[in-house]
Amino acid sequence: MRSNIGYILAICIFLGGCSVNRYVPEGQSIYVGNKVNVQPDSISKPNVTGVADQLEGLIKPPANKTIFGFPWKVWFYYWIGEPKDEGGLRSWFRKKLGEPPRYATQRIVDINAANMVAFLDNEGYYRSKAKGKIVPNKNKRKRTAITEYDAYVMPRYVINEISYVVPDSSLFNRDLVLAKQKTLLKKGDPIRLEVITTERVRIDQELKGKGYYYFNPDYLIVKVDSTIGRADSTLGPQQVNLFLEVKKETAQTSLKQYFINRIYVNTGTEENKLADTTGLAARGPLRRGITITDPGNHYKRRIFYDAIGFRRGNLYTNTMHDVSLQRLINLQNFRFVKNRFDLVPRSDSALLDVHYDLSPMKKKSLQTTLSASTKSNNLGGSQLDVTWRNRNFFRGAEMLAIKAYFGFDVQLGGSRTTSNNIGNEYIRYGASADLSFPRFIIPFVRIRPEKSQSLPKTILSVTYENRIQRNFYTTRSIRGDWSYVWRRNSEVEHTFAPISINFVEPRNINTELLGEVATDPNTNPSDVDRLFRLVDTKFFILGSNYSVSYRPTPRPFSKNQVAMSGGIEWGGNILSLLAKKNDEGYPKEFLKVPILQYLKVDGDVRYYRTITPSIKWANRILVGAAKPYGNSKTMPIPQFKQYFGGGSTGIRAFRARSLGPGSVAPDTLSIRLLGYQSFADIRLEFNSEVRMKFTDIINGAIFLDAGNIWSFGDSTRAAYPGTALISNKFLKQVAVGGGIGLRLDFSYLIFRLDLATPFRKPWYVNEIKNISDEGVVEYKNPWVFNEINFGSRAWRKENLILNIAVGLPF
Repeated sequence: MRSNIGYILAICIFLGGCSVNRYVPEGQSIYVGNKVNVQPDSISKPNVTGVADQLEGLIKPPANKTIFGFPWKVWFYYWIGEPKDEGGLRSWFRKKLGEPPRYATQRIVDINAANMVAFLDNEGYYRSKAKGKIVPNKNKRKRTAITEYDAYVMPRYVINEISYVVPDSSLFNRDLVLAKQKTLLKKGDPIRLEVITTERVRIDQELKGKGYYYFNPDYLIVKVDSTIGRADSTLGPQQVNLFLEVKKETAQTSLKQYFINRIYVNTGTEENKLADTTGLAARGPLRRGITITDPGNHYKRRIFYDAIGFRRGNLYTNTMHDVSLQRLINLQNFRFVKNRFDLVPRSDSALLDVHYDLSPMKKKSLQTTLSASTKSNNLGGSQLDVTWRNRNFFRGAEMLAIKAYFGFDVQLGGSRTTSNNIGNEYIRYGASADLSFPRFIIPFVRIRPEKSQSLPKTILSVTYENRIQRNFYTTRSIRGDWSYVWRRNSEVEHTFAPISINFVEPRNINTELLGEVATDPNTNPSDVDRLFRLVDTKFFILGSNYSVSYRPTPRPFSKNQVAMSGGIEWGGNILSLLAKKNDEGYPKEFLKVPILQYLKVDGDVRYYRTITPSIKWANRILVGAAKPYGNSKTMPIPQFKQYFGGGSTGIRAFRARSLGPGSVAPDTLSIRLLGYQSFADIRLEFNSEVRMKFTDIINGAIFLDAGNIWSFGDSTRAAYPGTALISNKFLKQVAVGGGIGLRLDFSYLIFRLDLATPFRKPWYVNEIKNISDEGVVEYKNPWVFNEINFGSRAWRKENLILNIAVGLPF
């Protein structure tokens, strides 16, 4: 303790001896801070909440950084001195540790005050005033100063009505008036320049969607009448009428609708560049108004007919303009897509020629990825992926990706002897092949490119994987899928897999170790039952699945954002019809493998609200259930189809796979032998967190998570006691936890640290706290706030859970 005080005193003496005064020119002061005082009008007393913060954000340049009033970065700037080499180490230190001095000048203060008045005027606080001054440090020996601003704020004006002024009933004027239906200028809203600017852009986009290619937002003007309150005593004094009209000097070419004439595509190969010198002879035949230049014959013409939604004679629309560009980019065959429109050169022309100049990507590529991860269940590992891609496999922009991978997860703490955590460390390796077509592969079904938002995809995939649980057993999985992905617009995406085949088989079982676990008198019998089912059951699943996601585009200036997704999966029905009935009462089999009939439903709802530019509130609700039926009603759902609780993207106060089911208590011995292996058929989870932005890189969060998992049916099928089964008392079995988070946002990735602790432990409802002399049983309170003890090492080890992850949890 004494040494710490000594260090503090030494630092204070050092800083006290440091001075930048000798570097400051005579009559100047280093600018180290600012202050904004907002005074509302004394008569009308307008609401000025938040105005001071808004005005402070306008002040430029930022003040020099200080510690206890000392401009330490300026001191470092002078102390390091002028570097001889701009690219040297001294220059790097000077830029990182120091900053050049900024001096307080009245000219800068006056400019900031003028900007404040302009901002208030743009926000509807008409006739407001602002002035600023320099306030030198009272200590004359310190050559520093702050700037202080006084803003006198008048009442804010609101919109009474908005009128679109048109001189006649021409086609353009009718379309302009129709644009008022979705106006952003609402009665009673404050009059704001930003909203008016956005409204002009919105109208421009709507008109471009009706063929007015040469129209521009700058052709619109909005006039404000702020005198209506004095002219009409029935209106409030701070109201305005808005009049939107087209500027008189706007050219007639901008008020005309345009149609598509010819469409030209150049695939951008070297052969094309040589062929261009010969003129149109190198171009392919004209079809659907599209002329394709591809003398090397690298691409089938169909991909351009599908990707480009324009057709000869169609009305130009900005929607089809954007969609066509996006489709060409999403083909992943072209590095750049350049698009231009040329007016057909003739008098009074209303026709446009469309040109697409493409820059092709390399057809084949090889990518190697090495990743590392840590998990909240004390596992850490790495994975190596090697992926080979062919971007144009059948010359129709088909994407073939073949991947091989190898990864492992090992325990990062505790004992790592052979007898411990036998199922908690993994080695996984396998390979997969995916072939994606930018179209539907369905007989007699075709998508009209001019109607669909994006090109559909048909994806064929095959995966083979071996997952080795150290010294225990190996799971072999062979999977094949035929799926379709499509969307009608940018908000809704559908995925449908009519055929999904999966064969799962346990292999290389360590029967000796399994026998030791089973005969151990301390092992929980239900754990032994689940363990034997896990290593003794094969699965053959032939099913289908469908999922949909909905992400509506938020309205301009809206603080709310919503995203929803859901899916349904079913399997075993066809095979069950084909298989013969088993006379012994066992489930039907296909190739001597039990057929799994099941239904699985999932839902995910997310809601985000922007509170301030630097604070965002994020929420998520997860629900899911998987239930066997028919042939499989007595069979357990395979583990890879079940749910688990806890982990870095779930209820973060509990380690992954350690929570539940229901109010089942964690079995210390089972965890020591098998690791965390809690899985069940039902999931209900709620997450909420407030995200705060401190700097461009450093962000923080405060979060709360709640939920649990449960099992269907009876204890025999679930291999869990009755406390794990779903019932009408399931809310009493909900786990709750919370904590704080640190996020480092590097734009291309977000590195996340979340420290959480349990607030409610659901298994406490079954744990006896006390038995009175009269035989009355008192159970523990599941809310564990009274147990929090940061000073206890044992409590910290059990209850402080650190989650390390990449990316946001939701």
